[in-house]
Amino acid sequence: MSSTLTGTAPPAGTTREVVAPWRRTRVLALPEVRWAAAALVLFLLALPLHLLGAPAWMWGSLYALTYAAGGWEPGWAGLKALRDKTLDVDLLMVLAALGAAAIGQALDGALLIVIFATSGALEAIATARTADSVRGLLDLAPATATRISDDGTEETVHTDRLAVGDVILIRPGERVGADGRVLSGASEVDQATITGEPLPVAKEAGDEVFAGTLNGTGALTVKVERDPSDSVIARIVAMVEEASQTKAPTQLFIEKVEQRYSVGMVAATMALFALPLIFGADLQSTLLRAMTFMIVASPCAVVLATMPPLLSAIANAGRHGVLVKSAVVMERLGQVDAVALDKTGTLTEGTPRVTDIRPLAASSLDEDGLLTLAAAAEHPSEHPLARAILDAARTRGLYIPVVTDFSSAPGTGVTATVDGCTVAAGSPARLLSEGDGHPAAVVAAQLENDGRTAVVVIRDRTPVGVLGIADRLRDEAATTVTALSTLTGATPILVTGDNPRSAVRLAAEVGITDVRAGLLPQDKVTTVRELQQTGRKVLVVGDGVNDAPALAAAHAGIAMGRAGSDLALETADAVIVRDELATIPTVVALSRRARRLVIQNLVIAAVFITGLVVWDLIGTLPLPLGVAGHEGSTVIVGLNGLRLLRDAAWRRARDAR
Repeated sequence: MSSTLTGTAPPAGTTREVVAPWRRTRVLALPEVRWAAAALVLFLLALPLHLLGAPAWMWGSLYALTYAAGGWEPGWAGLKALRDKTLDVDLLMVLAALGAAAIGQALDGALLIVIFATSGALEAIATARTADSVRGLLDLAPATATRISDDGTEETVHTDRLAVGDVILIRPGERVGADGRVLSGASEVDQATITGEPLPVAKEAGDEVFAGTLNGTGALTVKVERDPSDSVIARIVAMVEEASQTKAPTQLFIEKVEQRYSVGMVAATMALFALPLIFGADLQSTLLRAMTFMIVASPCAVVLATMPPLLSAIANAGRHGVLVKSAVVMERLGQVDAVALDKTGTLTEGTPRVTDIRPLAASSLDEDGLLTLAAAAEHPSEHPLARAILDAARTRGLYIPVVTDFSSAPGTGVTATVDGCTVAAGSPARLLSEGDGHPAAVVAAQLENDGRTAVVVIRDRTPVGVLGIADRLRDEAATTVTALSTLTGATPILVTGDNPRSAVRLAAEVGITDVRAGLLPQDKVTTVRELQQTGRKVLVVGDGVNDAPALAAAHAGIAMGRAGSDLALETADAVIVRDELATIPTVVALSRRARRLVIQNLVIAAVFITGLVVWDLIGTLPLPLGVAGHEGSTVIVGLNGLRLLRDAAWRRARDAR
């Protein structure tokens, strides 16, 4: 990659040109969302009527509709689960809500219904959008390809009909239709979606190309080497789906706890109702006691003990440019003890910049003169390296003369006439005919060893200087790496599809010693899983389609939002909306504080619930006092969790990192 060449490339092939088109499921098309919205609206209509003393039939009917809208689906699912001899917590919540209504606490029950209906709707939205993004990724690969038959004729066929051994033609500006190897032709291919490399890569006979990558200005003849269903892009889709499913064991553990709690609570309520009746107690007092037990034993306080700190942390992070997608994600972020960082677009800006201007002593040019010549020759080109050279010239306020006789050669460079002189700019390996001993070749080799892309400038067949171009490191990259090292107790590792020399150079600048370079998407997943096998909880930070499988496989994944691909944004658990890398350690520290508050709240909730349940079992707990204690514990844990809404919480997390 260090000798990537300058040539003309279409606008569509610009650096970091990403990704799959949007395929959005309409949110209101999801039944969970419609029912949750209906329940919330009905509850908000009933609440003021209830509190202001309106006739009971008015707010009572609205509460009844709230129960029906938000509770029928989990209730029906719970009844079907009963048929399979399983009692889930959703049915328990519906029963608790109905029990509250039975003893005159319709408000408590309706609120419980709304909480669980909203939770189910958010889960449905997240699932649908992830599925949309994965399906949209398949659109990166073109639907048709130009197949060349044995007699040389061309036919347009659907890519699904391609087979191993077929020969296809990739015209300039087209996407590659299948994984294969170049038979003839020369061009540059933007394969950022697969490898994450920031610049197009020169391709010629014998080089491998991937389905879904974007061809530059040259035509390529490619022999298909993989079935379309086994292409790299198809395997990315499969890996994202598979890795997402690996999070299921945690859900299974939660379901086991819910099952035991549900069975225990229902059994206790039934026993508390039936046993006194057997020994002659009156029906009304027994029912009241049993319903009071169901209310005070209801896990509302436990639910609110967990959610307010996490949701408050989510809201606070959102105000500071970090979108955390769920409370589960916020909790996971605080558990990470290893970090894997992508290079291009994550630690770097993802845009090539001129870093070195080296005029040769014999050329009599200074830096501005050399840059002016190069910028003039590159001016008609739309290649990313050409734009980097032009940006550098404009930043210095240089006058760029008009050129004539411009031409470009994929894999070589550009030539043009500038002020009567013939100027060429491009690959040292292709444009320098005098070998490694030429001073320009020595300078180019030094730049390439430092991880730069070298561009030699030649005037009237005489080399006059060399430019070095590299992706620029983000200003906050080094401090972010240091902060993450402090938080996790281990230095992050660098995982990138870029070339090893460039990766090692950049890693040294930010203090990273463990570098994994030249990785394809499946290699990044392997790296993450190797870390996980040692017991580490891995945070992956990336931005491209090629990062999506690793983002999904990790304990938590964060995507850079500004230049991130649709798939990375959907697959990641959190998104850095403003591309401020320094917010990553801050949100991790905020998550750890939220988890500490969750533990505090669970202790408070457990003390209240245990005390009220014991009181109801060994004494006579008045219903108003039971409701007051239950709601009081809910208010206390809720207010405790809301402390993280304040900006001071973000500042403390930033300082603590």
